[in-house]
Amino acid sequence: MTNSTKQSLLAVRELGHSIDGAPVAGASGRFADVYDPARGVVAAHVALASAAEVDAAVAAAKRAYPSWSQTPPPRRAAVMYAFRELLMRDADRLSAIITSEHGKTLDDARGELQRGIEVVEFATGIPSLLKGELTEQVGRDIDSWSMRQSLGVCVGITPFNFPAMVPMWMFPVAVACGNTFVLKPSEKDPSLALELAKLLTQAGLPNGVFNVLNGDRLAVERLVTHPDVAAISFVGSTPVAESVYRSGTNAGKRVQALGGAKNHLVALPDADLDATVDALVGAGYGSAGERCMAISVAVAVGEIADPLVARLAERVRALHVGPGDAKDVEMGPLVTGEHLARVRSYVDLGVAEGAELVVDGRSYRNGVSPDGFFLGGCLFDRVTPSMRIYKEEIFGPVLCVVRVETFEEAIALCNDHEFGNGVAIFTRNGGAAREFVHAVQVGMVGVNIPIPVPMAFHSFGGWKRSIFGDHAIHGPEGVRFYTRIKTTTERWPKGKGVGSQFTMPVMK
Repeated sequence: MTNSTKQSLLAVRELGHSIDGAPVAGASGRFADVYDPARGVVAAHVALASAAEVDAAVAAAKRAYPSWSQTPPPRRAAVMYAFRELLMRDADRLSAIITSEHGKTLDDARGELQRGIEVVEFATGIPSLLKGELTEQVGRDIDSWSMRQSLGVCVGITPFNFPAMVPMWMFPVAVACGNTFVLKPSEKDPSLALELAKLLTQAGLPNGVFNVLNGDRLAVERLVTHPDVAAISFVGSTPVAESVYRSGTNAGKRVQALGGAKNHLVALPDADLDATVDALVGAGYGSAGERCMAISVAVAVGEIADPLVARLAERVRALHVGPGDAKDVEMGPLVTGEHLARVRSYVDLGVAEGAELVVDGRSYRNGVSPDGFFLGGCLFDRVTPSMRIYKEEIFGPVLCVVRVETFEEAIALCNDHEFGNGVAIFTRNGGAAREFVHAVQVGMVGVNIPIPVPMAFHSFGGWKRSIFGDHAIHGPEGVRFYTRIKTTTERWPKGKGVGSQFTMPVMK
């Protein structure tokens, strides 16, 4: 924390935690700055939890677990129904909170919140989703059935780019399944998580079932290895995802860890040019590129390359950049000055690597908010697979165009990348689209859809180094992750016993 920040400590909000159904002030004495990214000023200080505070949050969840896990599923579903109604009631207020700390436009914040609400709606169906299977008469007078039961205390560690949607990929399903939950949101935009905790309490969720713990690496490391934590859900960068997965599984926990991405959009020569450009501009520059499903590579196949780049350049130069709460803004600021510097360094690197910088957004300055963390849209052409700007996740408004001659080269390009999160193909050829969907080694595929995020009743997850663990997130996979199966085989005695059996039982 800078001296100026320390001096302003009393002038801005101080954010703590939510433990056991009540707000808790930070006791560690450590704080991080929370910025208003559109104006470049500190808007709040968030407490960074100590190990003792981590233990207190986990202990609250552990105490709440026995009662909550025995609460009938219809009652747990009723809490989710009530939570959904509160989210809908407060949607505008919650969206404004997202924009104020993340920077994305209000429309984008509303869309994020809506995708989270859809997972809550999915979780209201938990009585049906938890049903097991029964087979009568697997052996003479023997029946067998399975059931799904909760795990215990679950943890969610979430990134800054979706402070509403990503946590709601996790906790509604976990809690509806009968688990208790500790959420560790990003310290860059923590306010929304604290608001969700308040709404869950209003919805009737018992104290301790949902807790919010703000913190940094210390909190993460303590949560990942805590002996009373049963399962961990993580979304973030690949290096951290891999570390969380290895540490968590080594500690005997169930872990799903979603990592980075470098999502490609393959444009075939027969693609509708206008639709393809619209898709690339929205998916590449929406939310300032701070999305794990952002399109950051356009693969131009054959003759479409020149007109595609020309049209893209025109559109990127015309992007309306400004504060996310301003009228008609298409792209807001980046989340922090530190992240802005990182993204700008990648643009510098691309130039040094020899890519053609067709549109340079580094010189953009916002006249209304000159101190905001703004970067104009950047467009590179003639990027090659050997360049770092192609290989690495930039997480900013930087789109790279790679030119290939054939459809087969495009598939190979997607398959050879270390990440396999999302991919899209734009074409009028149904046969080519079908072949692409079959052959591409990526977890989520869009056909003439640039951001193929599954609906809540499916599951979200990539392949390769975009995910660590066996389960995708939310949807049916989420229910499987947050529960474990128990199978019972039963016979009731009637008449004489069968006597001792010294061989492996065989059903007859």
